[in-house]
Amino acid sequence: MTGRFTRSFLGAAAIALVAGAAPLLAADTAGGPTDADLMNDAASTGDVLTYGMGPQAQRFSTLNQINTDTVSKLVPAFASSLGGEKQRGQEAQPLVYDGTIYVTGSYSRLYAFDSRTGEEKWEYNARLPDDIMPCCDVVNRGAAIHGDKIIFATLDARLVALNRHTGKVVWNKQIADYKAGYSATAAPLIVKGMVITGNSGGEFGIVGAVEARDVDTGELIWHRPVIEGNMGTLRGKDNGITGKLNATWQGDLYKTGGGATWLGGTYDPETNLLYFGTGNPAPWNSHLRPGDNLYTASTLAIDPETGVIKWHYQTTPHDGWDFDGVNEFIPFDATINGKPMKLGAKADRNGYFFVLDRTNGKFVSANRFVMQTTWASGYDKNGKPIVIPAGRPGAPSATEKGSTVFSSPSFLGGKNWMPMAYSKDTGLFYIPSNDWGMDIWNEPIAYKKGAAYLGAGFTIKPIAEDHIGALRAMDPKTGKIVWEYKNKAPLWGGVLSTAGNLVFTGTPEGYLKAFDAKTGKELWKFQTGSSVVGSPVTWEQDGEQYVAVMSGWGGAVPLWGGEVAKSFKDINQGGSLWVFKLAK
Repeated sequence: MTGRFTRSFLGAAAIALVAGAAPLLAADTAGGPTDADLMNDAASTGDVLTYGMGPQAQRFSTLNQINTDTVSKLVPAFASSLGGEKQRGQEAQPLVYDGTIYVTGSYSRLYAFDSRTGEEKWEYNARLPDDIMPCCDVVNRGAAIHGDKIIFATLDARLVALNRHTGKVVWNKQIADYKAGYSATAAPLIVKGMVITGNSGGEFGIVGAVEARDVDTGELIWHRPVIEGNMGTLRGKDNGITGKLNATWQGDLYKTGGGATWLGGTYDPETNLLYFGTGNPAPWNSHLRPGDNLYTASTLAIDPETGVIKWHYQTTPHDGWDFDGVNEFIPFDATINGKPMKLGAKADRNGYFFVLDRTNGKFVSANRFVMQTTWASGYDKNGKPIVIPAGRPGAPSATEKGSTVFSSPSFLGGKNWMPMAYSKDTGLFYIPSNDWGMDIWNEPIAYKKGAAYLGAGFTIKPIAEDHIGALRAMDPKTGKIVWEYKNKAPLWGGVLSTAGNLVFTGTPEGYLKAFDAKTGKELWKFQTGSSVVGSPVTWEQDGEQYVAVMSGWGGAVPLWGGEVAKSFKDINQGGSLWVFKLAK
């Protein structure tokens, strides 16, 4: 399926020029990206090989051709439509390799576009069952590349490997049973020849897990459930239960405990650890499951060779607000109180920004990055939240809902799925956040396979007159917000930082924007025609720096807008890849 119509802004002369240009990379004689190439992705500038632009997912580029002085000259190179009627939310991050841009689309589609002209090379559409049950839109956040394969997850909880040249299926493996509520939306992570993935479906009483498969065959190597009491496996044999049976779960509740690992993970070559966040416990009604409910709403460090959990840190023990802890854990180095430390940072859905020792999970700090947190007043020196009892929704009776409380952040989080970025130049994290709250109450509920397992109701509300979204620059050493940019509608897209002293992110109003990384001053914007809720990337090609981002309104926000929906009621759907470079 080639030759899809592409809106191009290059002009005839430019097209003639690129037709005879030098290859994007050196000749592809080795069969494609290797393990070593993936580990070096953050340092290489001629491609984008991993979700997060490096295994640590710092989303920082050393390129500086586009900078605070030149960004005003940034113009479209081309825009390529995903076509069809399957528009919905486009939350993907592009990959770029050997003259091709690979991007996933809603409804489990994967495209290959020419990186110079935007012409479609091939398209793959997964054959999805009619009865899939994705919780929060039909999005996909990206793919992984290795050798001659491009690999992504599908809404019916499968992992599919395609030939990157042709789009033909190499292998197709089932992750979990979609009829039980499982799905998959995250970009896979490839480490040491293994495809590392999580699962989605936390609202259906599933059991969250992380697993590793052989990149060449798709065969399962290890499987690690993230709910206490469930058995892990290694090469087809039992490999110990997770945690301790009934330590923080009563009875058989661990069998339907939730904890979906729906955002994927990061990897740190220095510690040789995978870092995965885990989702909310099931059901939402916390009164039905006394205890901390490990390892939900947590960050886990996992041995990539065996799938064994090396340490954990729980951000929201006994979660009663749907504060998933899936947000990306980003490794970085810093000197704290005169001591060089290997750290990791996470902007959690619960409204706090955490810094941990990434070698052992020990708590360093937690600071609020949103306007308010009504569920907790802060964290103590041991890393435990100081919970406000009146902030927890009341227990229901057998027939009546419990007392309603106002909670902030809302269950959509101070930060949801959209990835933040870290600049090695400024030492700051750039967090796409939202200031909102909710009325929430608990309801009676019982588990039924394949049915929603919430036991709660809610109404989302804004808490400020001038904004919901806020891009915030945060100093991890002090926990202070250095600057912020306020946006009327919720922010729902990822962030990119560069050595050009720039920060890029998109808005639901349709703009891709660039800010001064040190001051937060808006320097440039471009209207894409639909919301930008994807993650921008940058690379060098034929001596020029490019920036690419997906455009297309969707995700969880439109599904539960309530009063908040007034801020985006006029936004149109879309599905396009936009690529930019400096005007000559």
